[in-house]
This record gives sequence, structure tokens and C-alpha cells, in this order.
Amino acid sequence: MQALFFEQHGGPDRLVVGERPLPEPPAGWVRVALRAAALNQLDIFVLKGMPGVELPHIGGADGAGVVEAVGAGVEGIALGEEVVFDPGVSCGHCAACLAGEQSLCASFELLGEHRDGTLAEQVVVPAASLAPRPAHLSWEESAAFPLTFLTAWRMLFTRAHLAAGETVLIHGIGGGVSLACLALAKLAGAKAFVTSRSAAKLERALALGADDAMPSNDQVAREVKRRTGGRGVDLVVDSVGAATWLMSLKAARRGGRIVTCGATSGPNPAEEIRLIFWNQLSIFGSTMGSREDWRRLLATVVANRLRPVVDSVHPLADGRTAYQRMVQSEQFGKIVVSVAG
Repeated sequence: MQALFFEQHGGPDRLVVGERPLPEPPAGWVRVALRAAALNQLDIFVLKGMPGVELPHIGGADGAGVVEAVGAGVEGIALGEEVVFDPGVSCGHCAACLAGEQSLCASFELLGEHRDGTLAEQVVVPAASLAPRPAHLSWEESAAFPLTFLTAWRMLFTRAHLAAGETVLIHGIGGGVSLACLALAKLAGAKAFVTSRSAAKLERALALGADDAMPSNDQVAREVKRRTGGRGVDLVVDSVGAATWLMSLKAARRGGRIVTCGATSGPNPAEEIRLIFWNQLSIFGSTMGSREDWRRLLATVVANRLRPVVDSVHPLADGRTAYQRMVQSEQFGKIVVSVAG
């Protein structure tokens, strides 16, 4: 099969398009012929070099396609079925998995990081992760929502318990997770503040329903306090890390919450622990989601006809360009790779 892969860590120049072995689905898994895949910041980190990545490696966690083969013991899944899938892979038998908390599994993995991913004509995934492709979404949109919307769902609702009428600050609008958080927060009836270094991205976020927007700088917390009458926001969504963390601590109201799923600007931010205990802040970490999170998200996407924002679509043969666009942080929404079917 054709795939976009790398044999050495580094930048997008390390990527090549060529033949890779066709994967066979083990028991309980299926093989999906992909129609589209999508990039995430994770793919840049994996390309640059992460521990445990076996080379050569195919990146990509997100995808949508057609079931082409099934492994032993798989029932209720028809060949030719159009599907999307949860990119998380768990063992299925540990205490966390049996409790329905698959993303807390000690051996939790992600497609495109710990095993070959979706930037290829075929991928194998656990049958339990499959869901019918939402009928209102294109192939490109179907590939663009799973990882970011699942991450956003667990952050906002399972972990931080965002409620109608609350205020939420979302850093770095324009990325897939931040835009998913904006869409879900507005659907839940929250008031959303967003930040970005790009004036154009702030304008687009306002058009998508953000209630207020402000430049991402060292005045964010002061501006948030001013625009909330000195109170601060109920919840801060911070996937940026080092560049925004101290602002997040200062922008949250007394008794407020902060939820984080990543650190795109670096993992070692400035800290002020006195802000945490004096203001009685709650800080939540979050990674991907459980199968129940996935089911609830899918039902919400279908019932409300939610659509991810697609920034651009690139053919598999031009995958380097897709990676380069993400490296340069040029995107507003998800960068999609079209795979010939």
C-alpha cells in the first residue's frame, strides 16, 4: 500500500511517500481502507522524535474510510461499511478498562504515535473503536473531528464539568482542540473568551460564535478580569503550556478550574503555587477519552450536525506540505490529507 512515512526523525523533509506492507487485522480488529486522514500537533512531535517510536513509522491518528477486512471474532461490522474511529487503543482487560476508563489504561496507545497510523491507504484499528460515519459530514470532515472533538469533550464535560451559563477562556484559537472546545462550549450554553496571536484568527473565531476575543500576550489575565467585572472565568482551557500557564492561573476566578491536555509551547511553564492554593483553583489533566465519551460525543455530533473546521486538504503525495503548514502554525482548523480510494 502507499503511505506517507519517515525512516529518520526530523522535519517534514524526512517524509517520503512509498510502499509499506499491507497490515492484517488481528483478532478483534478490522482493516479500514482510508478515504481521508487528518494531522494533529502530535504528528509533529512524533516526527521530531518521541521515545518508543519504531522506524520506519506512519503517522496520523485521525481517519475515515471503508471497512475492508475483519479479524477473527469480529461481529456486527459489515465489509464496505463507512466508518470513523476513536484513535485510542487500550488493553481491554485492566481495572481501568473494565471500569470504562480506557484512556487511563496503563498500556494506552494512540494510532500514529505508538503504532502505525492513518497517513496511508489502509490502517488497522480495534473493532470496538468504530462508529458509523456521520451522514452530514464529508469524508474530509469525518476524518477531521475524532481526536480533537473527543479530547475537547472529555476536557470540558467529563473532567471539568462545564455547565450552561459559565464562562470559559480558550487559549490559542485556531488549533483543532481549541476550535472543538469553542463549538462544544457554545453548544453547552457557556460564554466563550478566546485568545490568539493572530488578529485574523480572532475575527474568524468571533464569526464562529466566540463571545469575546483578545490578543495572546501577557495582558490576557488583566483583560479577562476587566471584561468579567474583576471576577475571572469559571474555566480555563489551556493546551498551550509554557507560554500561557501563568496567565491561566491569574485569569481563573476564585474557586475556578483549569483543564489541560497538552503543552504545544513547552512542558515547563512558570508557576505560582500561591495562586493555586489562595484562590482554591482546581487543575485537571485530560487525555483523549473513554469509549463512553466517544459514544456521547458521536451522538452529539449527529444530533446537532456539528462540523469541524477544515483548514485545507492535501493529497497524500503532497503530505510534506501538510506537515509544513502545521509546523508553521498557519492553520485555522484541521489539516486534512486526502487518500485515494
